[in-house]
Amino acid sequence: MKCNLEARPFLSDLEFVAPRAGDPGLEAADLEGARRVRRSPPERFEGRAGYNANFLGFAIPLPDAARLRGDVLEIEGNAENRLDYEHFSVVMSKSRRMPMFVGVNIDGEAAVKVVRSPPDKWFYDGRIPDEAQIGEDLYVDNILDRGHLVRREDPNWGETAETANYDTFHFTNCTPQASHFNQQTWLSLEDYILKNTKAQEAKVNVFSGPIFRDNDRLYRGAKIPVAYWKVISFVSNAGRPSSTAYTIDQVQELKELEAVFGAFKTYQRSVRSIEKMTGLSFGQLRDFDGFSNEEQRTRTSIVAEVRDASDMRV
Repeated sequence: MKCNLEARPFLSDLEFVAPRAGDPGLEAADLEGARRVRRSPPERFEGRAGYNANFLGFAIPLPDAARLRGDVLEIEGNAENRLDYEHFSVVMSKSRRMPMFVGVNIDGEAAVKVVRSPPDKWFYDGRIPDEAQIGEDLYVDNILDRGHLVRREDPNWGETAETANYDTFHFTNCTPQASHFNQQTWLSLEDYILKNTKAQEAKVNVFSGPIFRDNDRLYRGAKIPVAYWKVISFVSNAGRPSSTAYTIDQVQELKELEAVFGAFKTYQRSVRSIEKMTGLSFGQLRDFDGFSNEEQRTRTSIVAEVRDASDMRV
């Protein structure tokens, strides 16, 4: 099913409040673009089921953050501390005030093209305090973009595609990324997997998140991640559960935010290596991953640079 929908703002559901400057170095003129803060009230999300663990026909739960429990933001009324949106869910980092990870279900056969209407409008999620989210103040007058962690197009499928599109524009699904952050290879991974899975079941689960490091650059009260991970699960052409994992990182360490970022490269890695980097557990996905199995068998680390689709091993 493919059709065009106009993305429309849900203005009747929004609450507007004055922003907090946050950084004493900000001039009043710098906050011109953030003068009115948009917030989606809790009732806006009633009925959202979020990420579906059984989407592929077998259970793939969200990553287990038990080892990071002290940094998981508690969500009232949700035992898993997840914020549920249309076709995706978010678990927030309390210390970083940004997503610890996200999980999204993608149905390529039911994809709907929702037209993007610039300029983008981003919203606070009213289910958690504003102070638990990084808002507009971080992005004023610098090279940082509000980077979707769940890609805008990914949850846009089925009859609720427009709702899913709206849901992706929340600061809870946002991480600070350089405006020239080159993600062409990174963003094409899901598309490649979808095109190379069982045609009658073109469905994919994607988990993504930043790699938090103690030495991440502190800027306007927020530590800026310079590396990200992605774990994709799907059903292979042979009909077997499969998974594959990737990281994207910059060659040179970021020294000054205003300076040019180093070139980013994408690497295919093992699910086990992502577990070590993040402290998360992906359960049986490591058993479905060829890189993880090869590492366990050879006792060596397997890393492969991905420059285009021909470099991918699935």
